[in-house]
Amino acid sequence: MTHTRYAFVKANWHADIVDRALDGFLELIPADQVDVFDVPGAFEMPLLARDLARTGRYAAVACAAFVVDGGIYRHDFVAQAVVDGLMRAGLETGVPVLSVSLTPHQYQETDHHNAIYRAHFVEKGREAARAALKIVETRAALTRAA
Repeated sequence: MTHTRYAFVKANWHADIVDRALDGFLELIPADQVDVFDVPGAFEMPLLARDLARTGRYAAVACAAFVVDGGIYRHDFVAQAVVDGLMRAGLETGVPVLSVSLTPHQYQETDHHNAIYRAHFVEKGREAARAALKIVETRAALTRAA
């Protein structure tokens, strides 16, 4: 079956920044081919990504989050758990699960930093779209060659 749909999961934490990744993604993949899902934070993404991949509806699932040091917990542990979970979801389901999860070492909630990360997330969204299109194309070529 040829899939023409993509899922895009985005964390609501820092939505003003994270949502820019969807903007970039939609520059390359038409909006009518993308189903968008919101989750509270990054930690909830792997479970939903796995569930979406298991439906068989999507050629790929892209997930976007911005994990920053909140001063209470080690954000790098959260980021690692999220990326590991996303990879596991893709491997378990056979559906590509792409990460646009960024964990800056130096982030302050200033206009300057927010502008930098908003622009960066647009580019990361484009990169995720390119990766989704390429992996789907490559896997289809492998199937045809078999």
